[in-house]
Amino acid sequence: MAAPPASSPTPVASVAPPTSVAAPSTASATPRPAVSSPPTPVSTPVRSCRSPEFTTSEPDGGWETGGYYVHNNMWNEDEAGPETLRACSHDNWYVDSTQPSTTSVKTYPNVHKDINSLDGKPFDGYSAITSTFAGRGPGVGIYDVAYDVWLNGVGDGDGVTEVMVWTENLKQVPSGDKLTTYTAGGFTYDVWTNDEGYVAFVSRTTQYSGSVDLKAMIAWAIGKGLIPPNPTVNQIGYGIEFCSTGGGQARFTLTDFSVTMN
Repeated sequence: MAAPPASSPTPVASVAPPTSVAAPSTASATPRPAVSSPPTPVSTPVRSCRSPEFTTSEPDGGWETGGYYVHNNMWNEDEAGPETLRACSHDNWYVDSTQPSTTSVKTYPNVHKDINSLDGKPFDGYSAITSTFAGRGPGVGIYDVAYDVWLNGVGDGDGVTEVMVWTENLKQVPSGDKLTTYTAGGFTYDVWTNDEGYVAFVSRTTQYSGSVDLKAMIAWAIGKGLIPPNPTVNQIGYGIEFCSTGGGQARFTLTDFSVTMN
C-alpha cells in the first residue's frame, strides 16, 4: 500500500508516529513485483537543487517551509537502509537512498500539505482541489512515485481513507485488487482497492510531470462507493515509496509540487 503518515511539527490532523505517510498497519503490506516495465514516460522540467538549505539523514527528519513539509519519512526504519534528503525549497529537493533487494516498502520521502483538523471544511465545501507535480525515480530497483491523500484523518483510525495516485511505477503493485479503470486528462489509471480504506489510481503511462484533479478523482471514487461521502481532506503529499534500490545508492528528484484548494 502506501507508507505511514507524515506530519509537520504542529500537525493539524491526528497523525501517526514516524510515518509515510501511512502507518505501518496501513502501508506495510509486502508488495508483489509487477510483471511489465513502465510505458513511455511524459517528460519532466529541468531543475536542480545546487545549494540545499536543509539536509537530513534522520529517519523522521523534516523541514517546514512555504506552507509545506518536506519529510525524509523512513517509516519502516527496521528494514530500511540509509537515506539522505537535501532540499532547496518545498518544490525543489532530492533524496539519495540505499535499500536492500527486498519487496517491502522501506521509506516514503515526500512533500505534503496539512489541510485541516477533523472538524474542518468537508470535501463538498471545495469547488476545486488540484495539484501540480514533477518527480523522477532512479529507474532501478522497486518503487512507485505517488500522491498520498488522507481523508477523515491521517494514518490509522476508524473511517480513515488513504487515496494514492501513482505517476511512475517500477515493479511495484498496490495493495488489494484491481477493480476498474479511470480516465482523465488523457491518462488511464487502473484503480486498486482493499477493505482497509485504501484506494490507488495507478497511471498506465509514466508521468514525470503534470497536474492532477484530485477533487474529480475523489468524487468519482465516492460515486463508486470506494470512499465515504463528504470526507474531510486532511493531508495531500507527493513523493516516492522505495522498496529496493538493488542494494546500491539511487536518487529521486522532485522539481515541482503545489496544491490549490478553493
